[in-house]
Amino acid sequence: MTPAWRSLLFVPVTAERFLAKAHTRGADGIILDLEDAILPEHKAAARAAVAAAVPRVAQGGADVVVRINRPLDLAIADIAAAVMPGVAALMLPKVMGADHIRLLSELVAAREAALGMTEGHTRFIALVETPAALPHLFAIAAADPRMAAMSVGGEDMATELGAIPSADSMYPFAMMGLAASRAAGILPMGSMGKFAELNDLDAYRAGLRRARGLGFGTTSCIHPAHVPIINEEYGASVEELGRARRLLAAFDAAAAKGLGAVAFEGSMIDLPIVIRARRLLERAKAWEGKA
Repeated sequence: MTPAWRSLLFVPVTAERFLAKAHTRGADGIILDLEDAILPEHKAAARAAVAAAVPRVAQGGADVVVRINRPLDLAIADIAAAVMPGVAALMLPKVMGADHIRLLSELVAAREAALGMTEGHTRFIALVETPAALPHLFAIAAADPRMAAMSVGGEDMATELGAIPSADSMYPFAMMGLAASRAAGILPMGSMGKFAELNDLDAYRAGLRRARGLGFGTTSCIHPAHVPIINEEYGASVEELGRARRLLAAFDAAAAKGLGAVAFEGSMIDLPIVIRARRLLERAKAWEGKA
């Protein structure tokens, strides 16, 4: 089943002041970071801190995700420290291709077996951050049953392209990733705003709204102020949910009369519109009780 994540908040696993309040932020998922937020000399200490951090950040009901490191020697140690019943997913940076996903899946399966866990418990969020991986997007998205979400672009991609990271520079690659994700039945992750924008929340919201209209379903953030905005823009308002329910009722009544399309509140609705309404209501069930 595809997770119903809207917001995923990064928290450095060794930063006490962020860990202490992470469960109060209202994020659907907390990403304990072992990669960019942790200096090389502190990696071992960060791994050692994961087990204690997991129940702390999960106490508000958020799923726990751990972002591991890309080099294989670090990834192996990260997987040994991060795979446990309380961790829902691993975030995999700089994914190279489908074989890369499958290799890591083997390592995770071995760790799950050693702990007596159900194989497949640990899902994957793939980050495609290099131009060399772009031809493999569809294969990456469908590489393994553990795949839950995929993101394409970001600071690393822009750096390798010699571009300034922006909605314009990342747009074609983000849309390729979105299509690959939807084809594989996983969540397309991303936004059309600036990831680190802290001062202009209106602009940040506008980027999310644009991204949702394009088809994105979840995104990550580094500041707690972004969480409620993401939940609003990637979630659904009371009005949207009410309209979806009325729309389905109208369509079902028409279908009972043998009609495949019906006028509804000033517009015509047919099957594709109905499918979107059903998906919205299904996802909303998982958001109940979340901020």
